[in-house]
Amino acid sequence: MSGATGHRSRRRGERHPASRNGEISMDVSDDQQVSGGTYNTDGEVARYSGSGPQRSVEGWIVFVTGVHEEAQEDDILDAFTEFGKVKNVHLNLDRQTGMAKGYALVEYESYEEAQDAINSLHGTELLGKTVGVDWAFVKPTASSSSGRRGAGSKPHYR
Repeated sequence: MSGATGHRSRRRGERHPASRNGEISMDVSDDQQVSGGTYNTDGEVARYSGSGPQRSVEGWIVFVTGVHEEAQEDDILDAFTEFGKVKNVHLNLDRQTGMAKGYALVEYESYEEAQDAINSLHGTELLGKTVGVDWAFVKPTASSSSGRRGAGSKPHYR
């Protein structure tokens, strides 16, 4: 036990009490089929299992690459609001120059809005540069994780 209140914090490797069998709880509005997994909405909580795009804690996040260095958050917002209500835009800036680092994160409330943005904007031009648009969080398939070395392991050189 730690602290004066007797509250025990979770230790590294312990699962969150709300998760069972590695499943993650999340709120969704409708039944949705997403790349091999299904969201079942029989109330307030849904479970997702399978590979494909993953919902963050607050929404569906799209990763935008190839962003022009002089782009502003408003430029990104203008391009992406056409496909739905954008909850948040994050354009990472270089500390020394104040210019965009070349990528942005755009958050949508619904899966459909995010997917529409990906389908429509991937490979298009924004401020004269071709941008790539894809999911920020994707749960890999079982076969894609095979062959990975664990953290801290080094390749053997002879």
